[in-house]
Amino acid sequence: MDDLASIDAHWIWLTIGLALAALELLVPGVYLIWLAVAAFLTGAITFALDPSLPIQIVSFTVLSLITAYAANRFYIEQPIASSDPHMNNRGARLTGQTATVVQAIEEGGTGRVRVGDGEWLADGPPLAAGARVRITGHAGAVLRVEPLVLQAPVDPGDAARRRLDDGGDEA
Repeated sequence: MDDLASIDAHWIWLTIGLALAALELLVPGVYLIWLAVAAFLTGAITFALDPSLPIQIVSFTVLSLITAYAANRFYIEQPIASSDPHMNNRGARLTGQTATVVQAIEEGGTGRVRVGDGEWLADGPPLAAGARVRITGHAGAVLRVEPLVLQAPVDPGDAARRRLDDGGDEA
């Protein structure tokens, strides 16, 4: 037991910092690393000033609060941009896609639409089964849909022919 008491306190704080940094790799989020930084700083203060144990604990607590608060402010001001912000929001990912009504949507009610290989509840204007729809949004697990209006492809020569028919020149 005398051997443990002879270990300098700054080594204990550095060991705590390393343990917290290692635990950061095992747990989700980015939180324990800031406690590890506080432990490293407490170890440096303990090495330089050799304060009493209560002062060391207060230092660690204050430094933990400061580093966690600073990290939180940093992440709020500079959020990490996701390459796919709708990764875990399937309803949002489906917005803009087309679907087929498989169970008619009645007035004021819901029906079912097929998107890919799955079926979803859908609400929108009354539509018969087999109608093609565009997904405009979602409310939880219910997709909002509107009828898909197909437009004929535009022929670039149409505008020139209309100008000629109206008596204009081709240029």
